[in-house]
Order: sequence, then C-alpha cells, then structure tokens
Amino acid sequence: MPHISYSELKDWVFCAFYHKLTRIDKLAGFKGNEYTAFGSAMHSVCEKKLLEEDVGDDFFVQEFEKNLEKLDDEVELKENLIYDMMGQGKQIIPEIEDALNNYFDKGYEVLYVEMPLMEPIEGEDYKFKGYIDAIVVTPHDKKVHIFDWKTCSWGWDSRKKSDKMVTYQLTLYKHFFAQKLQIDPADVETHFALLKRTAKQNRVEFFRVTSGPKKTQNALKLLSKALYNIKNKRHIKNRLSCTAGYGCKFYRTKDCP
Repeated sequence: MPHISYSELKDWVFCAFYHKLTRIDKLAGFKGNEYTAFGSAMHSVCEKKLLEEDVGDDFFVQEFEKNLEKLDDEVELKENLIYDMMGQGKQIIPEIEDALNNYFDKGYEVLYVEMPLMEPIEGEDYKFKGYIDAIVVTPHDKKVHIFDWKTCSWGWDSRKKSDKMVTYQLTLYKHFFAQKLQIDPADVETHFALLKRTAKQNRVEFFRVTSGPKKTQNALKLLSKALYNIKNKRHIKNRLSCTAGYGCKFYRTKDCP
C-alpha cells in the first residue's frame, strides 16, 4: 500500500508541481546542508540523553562530521559556519537534561525513542508514515507525551509556534499514534523541543502544541485533499511559492519554465 508522510504533505502544500517533480518524477530537491547535518547530530545526542546514556562533546562532533561527509558533493560547505556550529552544539548539550527535568518537573518515564508509524488513513488506500522522536509518560497523571526535537537559530516567534502547517506535524502524529496503540487521543499531549544554536541562555525550550478534535479533523481533511489531487494527477503550480522564503530551486529552470 502506498504511503504519505508529513514532509511529503508539506511539499504538496508548498506547491503541487514541486511535489510532482521531487516525489513522483524523483528529481533532486533539497539536498541538505550544514543545518541539516547539525540537526541530525543534535537529534542523535538527544536520543542518548533521553535514554540516560553517557554522551558528550566527542559524540556530537563525530556525528556532525559524519553527517557533513554524507552531503552531496554539489553542496558548498561554509567552514566558518561549521566552526560556529561545533561550539553551539557543545553549549546546548549540557542544557538538555535540565530542560527535560524542568519541563516534566513531576517526573517522566521514557516509552519509545524513534517510534515508526505506518498507519492506514481512514477512507484512503494510503498509509501515513512517520517517526516520532520521543514518547514519555508522566506517572502522576498517566498522560502520554509526544515530542519532536527541532534545531533552530534563536528560537521561534509566536507566529511560527502557532503556524498550522508547523503544528499539523504533531497533530497527525498524535492521531495516528493513538490509532496505532488504540488509546484515547485525549490522553496524549504533544510538544516541540527547540534546540537554539545562537541563544545566549535557555538554549533548550519545550512548548506544548494543542490538537483537539477540530484541529485534527482539519489536518486530516488537508491530508485527504492532497491525496485526492495526487491520485488524480492534478499538479497545479503554486506561483506564490516560486520566490517566497528561500524560493524554489526549480523556478525558471527547464523543469519548471
């Protein structure tokens, strides 16, 4: 059975034609950079911290260097940025454990790290695919908590924290996690954990994302809308995305004239 992930849904929302080029025609989209290499390295550190394994600067440096080596040869690396990131990662690491303990101040127990999801989407011949970074339970209230590690520069402003396409990731994870374990979604809470490279203090920030029935319904409607268009080969260009933000790498190329 075919599947769709949150990242693929996000590509479709960005531009249905971009989705066609990268996901269907298999043209190379974003190839990664120093930021993604840093994010993956910090993600590995956080996994070990959560599992209370001994991890320090050396492990982070090794993971970061390994991820940089995996990048495509066409990616031009900025040595000054890499040097700065080495130091920034080392400053974040000591704050991870304290941030976890302060946020879940009544204690927590780790249930899963990197839990895979491959759940059927109701009414569709597709499955939803994903990986939940971490799942813990707080014994005092028996709540289950899903959270996702995100590296960033100084943090997220209120607009990004409430952006529906950002928060829909956790909304969908919560829905399909509850479906997989056959538990009440009301007993599941979701959070982002920001790892802030350039912050001078509070370099690790947790915040909760609420996902009630209405928001979940809206996220699932968007998922169904995307699948309808994908299955019916409706690859309409979103001209607003051509130059918005970082722009589209296919803008005014032979693939998207």
